[in-house]
Amino acid sequence: MNTPNPTLLGFDVIIVGTILAGVAAFAVLMAIYAAVTVKDPMAKRVKSLNDRRDELKAGIVTSNAKKRASLVRKSDQTDKMKETLGKMKVLQQSQIEVIQQKLAHAGYRNKELAVFVIGARLVLPIALGLFGVLVIYVLNYFPEWGGVKRVGAMGALLFAGYKGPEIFLKNKANKRTDEIRKGLPDALDLLVICAEAGLTVDAAFNRVAKELGRAYPELGDEFALTAIELSFLNERKKAFDNLAYRVDLEAVRGVVTTMIQTERYGTPLASALRVLSAEFRNERMMRAEEKAARLPAIMTVPLILFILPVLFIVILGPAACSIADAFAAKPGR
Repeated sequence: MNTPNPTLLGFDVIIVGTILAGVAAFAVLMAIYAAVTVKDPMAKRVKSLNDRRDELKAGIVTSNAKKRASLVRKSDQTDKMKETLGKMKVLQQSQIEVIQQKLAHAGYRNKELAVFVIGARLVLPIALGLFGVLVIYVLNYFPEWGGVKRVGAMGALLFAGYKGPEIFLKNKANKRTDEIRKGLPDALDLLVICAEAGLTVDAAFNRVAKELGRAYPELGDEFALTAIELSFLNERKKAFDNLAYRVDLEAVRGVVTTMIQTERYGTPLASALRVLSAEFRNERMMRAEEKAARLPAIMTVPLILFILPVLFIVILGPAACSIADAFAAKPGR
């Protein structure tokens, strides 16, 4: 007779174990495949930038009809939206420039997206407001809510619609800036090595972009774009100014100022970059020490709310139980 397989909670243990083993084996194979076929995130970006540089050097305009048609179509859509927003008196040039810089900080190169961001900031509150009226008041999806909750929910929806695009750009820009800040000291060390080896500034930036592209793709992207702009722009200062414009980081602006002054006055580049690298590393260490010094103050509230009550229960609990038992047994004597 065949012995039935053991079961746990009504499930066959052997079958479940076989399925889990198969899933684990598949996960291991996928992990090995992902590790073997890892691709450089900078390769495609750098290739497109190099192709564009070659086209600009040769004075060639892209002859791809489909790509040109898509660009014209996007430009037409942007012009129509600009015209509509201009008629509504909600579009100002200063506003467009502010949004364009926020887009650059977040890593978006297309400046025409600023018009769409301003349009979304106008349309989203209306759309979310209508959605809130439909759900909260018309369909009465939350009948237990009072008047205050309903008004608060409508206000939250309108605020999310108006501030949502800016909050999204700000969060993305902050994450990108943090990643660039982490890799900047290492990039400056590599720039020092390249400068001492005799490479030109654009070649040094290109080399650093290739070396740091895997570890810090955001910083590698910026350095690669700066190297390409240094190759074909008439004024090299403009390429450094563009780098400071795209990255919202005081350290990058310091590097840009150093590079401009070095090219203008002929001061040694390697020594200046070495001093900057040491300053940035000290700044990073001071920032870490600041976070460590703030830790006791941050831990005060969790300590009071979660740790001390449990500690009091553990220490005073047995004594309280003994006293309660003694008072309970006293009348019976």
